[in-house]
Amino acid sequence: MKRLNYILVYLILHFATISEMNAQSGWFWQNPLPQGNGLYNVQFISSTVGWTVGEVGTILKTIDGGTTWVTQLSGTTKILYGVSFTDANTGTAVGEDGIILRTIDGGITWASQSSGTAYDLYDVSFTDVNYGTAVGAVGTILRTNDGGINWTSQPSGTFDDFLGVSFTDTNIGTAVNFNGSILRTTDGGTNWTSQTSGTTNWLHDVSFTDANNGTVVGYFGTILRTTDGGTTWTPQTSGTTTFLYGVSFTDANNGTAVGYGSFSQIVLRTTNGGTTWADQTSGITELLNAVSFTDANNGTAVGRYGKILRTTNGGATWTSQTTGLTTRWNGVSFTDSNNGTVVGFIGTILRTTNGGTTWTTQISGTTANFWGVSFSDTENGTAVGNSGLIVRTTNGGTTWAPQTSGVTGELRDVSFTDANNGTVVGVDLDSAIILRTTNGGTSWIRQASGTTNNLWGVSFTDMNNGTAVGDDGTILRTTNGGINWISQLSGLTVNETLYSVSFTDANNGTAVGVAGVIVRTTNGGTTWSAQYVQNGFLLGVSFSDVNNGTAVGQQGNILRTTDGGTTWTSQHIVETTTHLQSVSFTDANNGTAVGDLGTILRTTNGGATFVEEEVSNEIPMEFLLSQNYPNPFNPSTTIRYSVPQNTNVMIKVFDVLGNEVATLVNEEKATGSYEANFNAKGLSSGIYFYKLQAGSFIETKKMILLK
Repeated sequence: MKRLNYILVYLILHFATISEMNAQSGWFWQNPLPQGNGLYNVQFISSTVGWTVGEVGTILKTIDGGTTWVTQLSGTTKILYGVSFTDANTGTAVGEDGIILRTIDGGITWASQSSGTAYDLYDVSFTDVNYGTAVGAVGTILRTNDGGINWTSQPSGTFDDFLGVSFTDTNIGTAVNFNGSILRTTDGGTNWTSQTSGTTNWLHDVSFTDANNGTVVGYFGTILRTTDGGTTWTPQTSGTTTFLYGVSFTDANNGTAVGYGSFSQIVLRTTNGGTTWADQTSGITELLNAVSFTDANNGTAVGRYGKILRTTNGGATWTSQTTGLTTRWNGVSFTDSNNGTVVGFIGTILRTTNGGTTWTTQISGTTANFWGVSFSDTENGTAVGNSGLIVRTTNGGTTWAPQTSGVTGELRDVSFTDANNGTVVGVDLDSAIILRTTNGGTSWIRQASGTTNNLWGVSFTDMNNGTAVGDDGTILRTTNGGINWISQLSGLTVNETLYSVSFTDANNGTAVGVAGVIVRTTNGGTTWSAQYVQNGFLLGVSFSDVNNGTAVGQQGNILRTTDGGTTWTSQHIVETTTHLQSVSFTDANNGTAVGDLGTILRTTNGGATFVEEEVSNEIPMEFLLSQNYPNPFNPSTTIRYSVPQNTNVMIKVFDVLGNEVATLVNEEKATGSYEANFNAKGLSSGIYFYKLQAGSFIETKKMILLK
């Protein structure tokens, strides 16, 4: 009866948070895939079913050995460091600031639990659905015997950070920390006893296959082995001084360790309990944090920048399950919701004609770094970069031709208002660069800027009216196509650099820069008002109209306004080590942000987080896609659907030409009936189609937007 009461209490607490857990971010990854946030831990419960967790609350699940990974909604943006599942349904994740998340439905929903601590939790180990231990910073050890309804602090006798823990049954477990310490319990943590490790190196992970046989790994290639439950620990020869972060054994003999250093990565394998370790690093470039094997053959390793590797032959070969380029992207330009171009380092150019569903590499003819790009229509575009680089296309990027700029400095941004009229700004040794063309770049004329400050951003709304921004709060304005540039007072001080600017008409404009500064004008720059809304640099800004705008920057910052900048809301989605360099919106809903490490993010709803509600407790007997209501609609409508089994569900909206205009749902759903809202603000009146795909079931229906 006591256990039944625990279960009932847990179910009440768990399902009370389902609506919150179904809150979905309006931004999704397009490169790399499945996503690019760092991954810190991974666990498989079979050769096909597994989870991995990491930065910004990232949780991914696979049911096919990693061929496909589906994002699960964690309900947090905190870092998740550890994960432990005991079966296909029951799992726990732990992380930053003492967060503990629990699922009893395979991760379809995750519920927050009270840990009683604000210290980071770095690892967790459950032996059944009830008994688990979490460890973390400042000697923290937490224990639950009721599936996490209650977590109790256990005395560890140290203030050192615990980085790994492994239990083989309810009572017997081992924890390791960064001071070379190893603690052992045989009574479920009531008492923890120090064991002699023989090292002071950081110990980062531990894996036991039974009460006696265990392996610990750590910094400088440290590998320790015990066959007597830790009474004695024996150092093993790893053959490396690289830091080892993760280890996984499936039996007393077969195990794998992974890690990386400043300039190297490592994968080690043993089939004899560590007597010898073989280097399997050849061909591997990923920086790996954790590894999980379910048998001698099948294993998965995860690491920085969202990297996932898979082996089915004990590591003889490893296959990457992460796709996409890792180039740093510096500029993005969309002319409508479908057609866009991204440029970046090493002369890389990507092009999409379907809103980023697919990206195609284009030949730029250079290996120089690109900094900016501007398309005036789907065919005509210009990209600029280092050493006075300017390239031009008149066929949507099928071919790019170099143009003569007449300068050798860095060209940082470009703005075209039509196929002929464009302006480039940049950085020179002794003065700012402003270049102007009125013939599509056949010739470029240097214009007098009147400043020696570097210029980083430029925005024109027509052939005459434009604004450039740069160092020390510099703002320059022209109303005659650059014949004259007039300095305007930004109100900023020395070292308050402005990196990007966006105008929607001759009067309304916004510039962003260092220390989260945002300056705004509604009178063409006669006056500018400043606000500071975010720590860290803001590097890009794009307004689609007077009210709707988005700014992006360092530490993965995404800020959104729908009231012309009076208020800004954070839409954080990427890890803090990823800087977003540029953003482009074509209307209030459709936008793309790009940045470091190949990051390309897309939104089709302005980046807003929305909550998808389960609308019925009845169990549906079949897949069902209902007609949207209301129909016709303006500007929003509701789409109801039902799934009779746990499955991955995708709902997309298309226009009459078959172009994708929105992704409403793309995640695993539990059995039930749901409704999703589609907001068509920014779309034209007409016929649209919405398609439900769930497993092998596919159905499409028509709806009418009438404005």
